[in-house]
Amino acid sequence: MPGILAEKILTGSSTDKELIAIAEKVKQRQRITDEEGLLLFEKGELPFLGALANFVREDLHGDKTYFNRNFHIEPTNVCVFTCNFCSYSRLYAHRDEGWELTMQQMLDLVKKYDDQPVTEVHIVGGVHPKMNLEFFAELLRKIKMHRPDLHIKGFTAVELDYMFRKGKMSVHDGMRYLHEAGLDSLPGGGAEIFHPEIRKQICADKVDGDGWLKIHETAHNLGMHSNATMLYGHIESYWHRIDHMNRLRALQDKTKGFNTFIPLKFRNKGNDMDHIPESSVIEDMKMYAVARIYMDNFPHLKAYWPMLGRQSAQLTLSFGVNDLDGTIDDTTKIYSMAGSEEQTPSMSTAELVSLIQQVKRKPVERGTLYNEIKDYSGSGTQTVPAELN
Repeated sequence: MPGILAEKILTGSSTDKELIAIAEKVKQRQRITDEEGLLLFEKGELPFLGALANFVREDLHGDKTYFNRNFHIEPTNVCVFTCNFCSYSRLYAHRDEGWELTMQQMLDLVKKYDDQPVTEVHIVGGVHPKMNLEFFAELLRKIKMHRPDLHIKGFTAVELDYMFRKGKMSVHDGMRYLHEAGLDSLPGGGAEIFHPEIRKQICADKVDGDGWLKIHETAHNLGMHSNATMLYGHIESYWHRIDHMNRLRALQDKTKGFNTFIPLKFRNKGNDMDHIPESSVIEDMKMYAVARIYMDNFPHLKAYWPMLGRQSAQLTLSFGVNDLDGTIDDTTKIYSMAGSEEQTPSMSTAELVSLIQQVKRKPVERGTLYNEIKDYSGSGTQTVPAELN
C-alpha cells in the first residue's frame, strides 16, 4: 500500500488542477497520456512527483528493492561506430589505443567467479568487425558448457544489428542462433533516444530506433526477456523522452517481454558532447519519477548505481525505483570512462544490502528474470548476515 505522504499528495495537496487530475488517474491505476506525461515533466514539483511515483512503486513492490550478484565482460572498446556521447570506444582505425579480449581471456574471467554465488554475466562492449556472430556464438557455448546455470545477458541491439548484417542473417534467424548457443536475455543498451532528429545528431551511423525495437520484439517472440534504456540529459527535450517511452510502452503492450526500464544519465567527460552540462540531481529524480508513473506496464524501474553514484542511487528509491542492478565488478569501464560518480564500480553484497537498508527499504537478491533468491530484510536495519561480510 502507498505511504502516508503519497496518500496526502494523491488526495489533492497540489493546487494545480491538471496535476490533481493526473494524480487521481494514477490512484485509480489508469494509464496517463503522452500529454499528461509531458505535463508532469513541465509542471510537476519534485515532492509531488516523488510521492506519486512512490505510490506506484509501493503499490507494485512495497518496500522491496532488488539487486543481483553479477559481473561484466567487456570484450572490446574498439568500435566501428562514432557516437558523439561515447567516452568509451576507440575507432577501429585506432584500435591500438583500445583493448580486445581473446576468447580465452573472457573464459578466464568467467572462471574467476567459479567459487562465487554470482547468477549473471553481462556481456557488452564495442562493435568490433572481427568479433562476429560465429565468434560470440562459440563464446556463449563455451560459457554454458563450463557453467550451465549462469544466466548470460548479452549484446546491445547495436552489436546484434551489426552481427546479423555482417553474417547475412535475418534478425529472427540471428536471434534464434544466439539463443540456441546460450544467450538467455538482452540488456537494454543502445536505445539512447529513439527520435530520429536526436539520433542523427548523437549516433547517426548505428541502428535506428525502429531497428532497436525490432530486435527486442524478435527476442521477446522467441521467449527471451530484455531490458530497455534511455539516455537522458543531453540535447533532447522532454517530449523526446515521452516519445521514446511511448514506443517502449507500446511494444510492451504487444509482447510483455521487457523486465525493467533503466534511465541512463548522460555523462560529459571525454566525449564530443563535453560542452553540454550534465543534468542536476533534481532533474535526475524527476526523470525517474515520471518514468515510473508513465511506464505503467513495465514491472520494474532500475537505477544503475555506478553511473549515478551511491547516494543518488539511494535517493531514487524514493522516486519510483525498485532495483539497483547488481554488485557488478570493477571490470566495468563504460561509465567510469565517461566521468561517472563511481570510478571503481563494484560493491560487495553486504555493502549493497546496507545501502538499501539505510533508507528503510527491504533488500531482496533476485535472478535476472526477477525470481527471488534471498530476502535480506529480516537481518535488521543495517545488519548483514555474517556470510556476506
